[in-house]
Amino acid sequence: MGKLTVNSKQVIVGFTLVEMAVVLVIVGLLLGGLLVPLSAQLDIRDYNETRQKISTIKEAIIGFTLANGRLPCPADPTVASGTLGAGIEKFDAAGTSCSSFVGVIPWASLGVPETDAWGRRFTYEVAGSFSDAIILNTVSPPASCVSVPLNSSFSLCSEGTINISDAATLIAIKIPAVIVSHGKNGFGAYNSDGSQISDSSASVLEKENSDVDTDFVSIAATTNSYDDLVDWVSQNVIFNRMVSAIKLP
Repeated sequence: MGKLTVNSKQVIVGFTLVEMAVVLVIVGLLLGGLLVPLSAQLDIRDYNETRQKISTIKEAIIGFTLANGRLPCPADPTVASGTLGAGIEKFDAAGTSCSSFVGVIPWASLGVPETDAWGRRFTYEVAGSFSDAIILNTVSPPASCVSVPLNSSFSLCSEGTINISDAATLIAIKIPAVIVSHGKNGFGAYNSDGSQISDSSASVLEKENSDVDTDFVSIAATTNSYDDLVDWVSQNVIFNRMVSAIKLP
């Protein structure tokens, strides 16, 4: 401290430049230490928000299934928001089956959020026998499933086609539908303008969630090489709701 002598007494009158520099260094260190936790808190907020949106989407899918006797088809991921067909489930030309079993959540058809907390669309895949028209009577796989219900496109013996692993072991098999947020890095996700973020920089595990097949990876903890959020609609939950609604068997 700078000091001034008055009547043989020292009075503190201010900081020296050296003391000010020390104070500034300490303040800088404290602020720097706070930046990482703040960033982590924002990430936690975004992941929790996205998980909540996925939960809402799952409930909407089940509600749609109860009302229509089938799961919704994906929407075309390349259609930009605000244009014709955006967020609408897409059928084939005959209007009886999905034009593609992989796309994005049909947010407009379901009345759910279009994007995750990072502004990217949710990838969505559905099994064909769970999403086609009831009149097609296609309830298999498996081939032994021949019971054809009147109010559902699938039967209690129907099986989904999607498998989920934790990268080491299978954690869910024969799933009818899966929902994916491609996380903070967004590799493989579609934007609201219909463009897709390249997955060329994605890890092997993340590429499994954007390679348009029936195998997906779900890992609880996010890492530098994996930050996707994956959830699915279990056939047992669907069967339970459909039986309760007298849509099955």
